[in-house]
Amino acid sequence: MLQSKIPATIITGFLGAGKTTIIRSMLQNADGKKIALIINEFGDLGVDGDVLKGCGAENCTEDDIVELTNGCICCTVADDFIPTMEKLLEREARPDHIVIETSGLALPQPLVAAFNWPEIKSQVTVDGVVTVVDSAAVSDGRFAHDHDKLDAQRQEDESLDHESPLEELFEDQLTAADMIVLNKADLIDEIKLDQVKASVQNSIERKPAFVVARNGIVPSDVLLGLGVGSEDDLATRKSHHEKHHHDEHSDDDHEHHHHDHDEFESFVVELGAVKKPEQFCVGLSELIQEYDILRLKGIVHVPDKAMRLVIQAVGARVDQHFDRLWNADEEKSSKLVVIGLHDIEQQKIASAIKGLI
Repeated sequence: MLQSKIPATIITGFLGAGKTTIIRSMLQNADGKKIALIINEFGDLGVDGDVLKGCGAENCTEDDIVELTNGCICCTVADDFIPTMEKLLEREARPDHIVIETSGLALPQPLVAAFNWPEIKSQVTVDGVVTVVDSAAVSDGRFAHDHDKLDAQRQEDESLDHESPLEELFEDQLTAADMIVLNKADLIDEIKLDQVKASVQNSIERKPAFVVARNGIVPSDVLLGLGVGSEDDLATRKSHHEKHHHDEHSDDDHEHHHHDHDEFESFVVELGAVKKPEQFCVGLSELIQEYDILRLKGIVHVPDKAMRLVIQAVGARVDQHFDRLWNADEEKSSKLVVIGLHDIEQQKIASAIKGLI
């Protein structure tokens, strides 16, 4: 008797869009469905996986969460992703559904294509690609990299490439989507939300479904069970690079799958205990604006608290919450991962962050 294919949902979206929050909510409301998670981080600190492992969902234990931190999942498909999938499929108790959270800097397209590998295709299908959008950040123009300056330059040089690395990556993630979640809608009004939706719709040719989310809450039956089979529809999901490659008629197959992360850098800042978290977060917000930091996230030790403080920041907005008690065998420490463009001033930022405590 043939086993039916296991559905897999790819959840992608730019840095800080709220992917981890949405997945955590999904796990806590999965109605007994056994879900396996594959999480890919950009940077050296596995914050997302650590937060999800503390969610307390009975249907998803720590053994069901696999972290890939050796590189971008879209660049290491053969080395990391395929073997990970094979191990999941070899389990005696196979998952009901597989959820893959990509790095905020990953292209979904190579990952979707990986489901056509013979080892995977016969057993798993892509139920759908869900792209999470930070509506407030889009409304603030966060993905338009200094548009005023570019417009001025364009008037002087019509040959100038109008796309920034941020814009291209954002559009590629939208292009791959079967469903787009307009997250953080609670941070903007209805007029701005309508403008964000129109902007997103106008930036892509495909017509995915749209879902509005507030505080990262989306019912699991909305995210899971799309039944698309996205791996059979790669032609309509080409990234900017793939389209350019096709136009150039290049014969270099490796180049077809190449995804350059040289535009982005990340580093970890290790700190002591943070005695005044509110004041610390205000300081972080100011530093983010001063140094144009794209993303900042981590776990902080507050001396008079028995729980870990999780800090997540995108743009100048810094969110914080206590997620779980420190484990008895766990070192109480503070670590933040900082992500920015390639010329980010690591030493100055690290010194400035340490100066906040």
